[in-house]
Amino acid sequence: MKFSPEHDALRRSARQFVEKELNPYIPQWEEAGRFPIHEVFKKMGDLGLLGICKPTENGGLGLDYSYNLVVAEELGRAACGGVPLAIGVQTDMATPALARFGSAELRDEFLNKAITGEYVAAIAVSEPHAGSDVAAIKTMAKKDGDDYVINGTKMWITNSLQADFFCLLANTSDDKPHINKSMIIVPAKTPGISFSEPLDKLGMRSTTTAQVFFDNVRVPQRNLVGVEGMGFMMQMMQFQEERLWAAANAIGGLDHLIEQTIEYCKERSTFGQPLINNQSVHFRLAELQTEVEALRALTYQACEAHIAGENVTKLASMAKLKAGRLTREVADSCLQYWGGMGFMWDNPASQLYRDGRLGSIGGGADEIMLGIICKLMDILPKKQK
Repeated sequence: MKFSPEHDALRRSARQFVEKELNPYIPQWEEAGRFPIHEVFKKMGDLGLLGICKPTENGGLGLDYSYNLVVAEELGRAACGGVPLAIGVQTDMATPALARFGSAELRDEFLNKAITGEYVAAIAVSEPHAGSDVAAIKTMAKKDGDDYVINGTKMWITNSLQADFFCLLANTSDDKPHINKSMIIVPAKTPGISFSEPLDKLGMRSTTTAQVFFDNVRVPQRNLVGVEGMGFMMQMMQFQEERLWAAANAIGGLDHLIEQTIEYCKERSTFGQPLINNQSVHFRLAELQTEVEALRALTYQACEAHIAGENVTKLASMAKLKAGRLTREVADSCLQYWGGMGFMWDNPASQLYRDGRLGSIGGGADEIMLGIICKLMDILPKKQK
């Protein structure tokens, strides 16, 4: 992939934002368990960072996905995973289907303000019994006059306690699981919506994540995204951009941690010489950087194919699988070289160790990625009749 001066300018803008507007405050946000999301998103909106690939008629920049990719990479250099995750939910998880399939009226009402940062979005798909198994969701949206009446519960919903609207996946008929689902935009202040206490997570501590309950929640049918019965397909399409974003974001974080670890290993002396001089250390860091470059090549290849309009399900699944596993490997290896410092809560290696673990779970677990890849390789065993 060849980046233009415009790509480079956007990358610089995103890196400066991370260095000036995020990293100085992340320790206190991690401690608080939330960050001032509307304030941060408004600043990002002013820079055009929340609508890079979104339609110009809704205030977006109308650029292709390669521009989004460089921003995702730079967000990976944030001092935690939670804040970038909240941003990725806004740009690549809760709004792509709305931008692509939503009516002009629906986009004007919700997408415009998501792009400016006035609104915070959340994606409400997972349920306590249905994480990666999207087809198994039970939340129902039944027609009543001109409205949908929604009942059900959603789990592990990032941004939920600070969201202005949800992009909700619900069953709108009793048909087969892949054709009975629809995507509906639900304002967060609609009567009947309630929340659990913030979930006590291993990592991603600076994002608000909760269970969301829908009890006879009534929204107009005009809040339907696209057409009824196409929700599963739309969510599968959103997953591809989510997985590309996750891979690109991981690359930035891995690069940054390796850089920081190298600097620490140059400064730390053991037995009369810098730690970096040990062959086992500098060889291992070279191996890890090589793996990151392999992930970068795969992710860029998937991005180019996506821009060309190709089906990138297999490549995006491979990139997401590799990103999650490599994050665990890099975080663990680098933490070891920080020694006792690496076991401290506020160390960059321990931060990635706990935040990065979500990479092999969220957006489809590793096992789901492997199943998708096997299916597209035509090596997945057929179900026995």
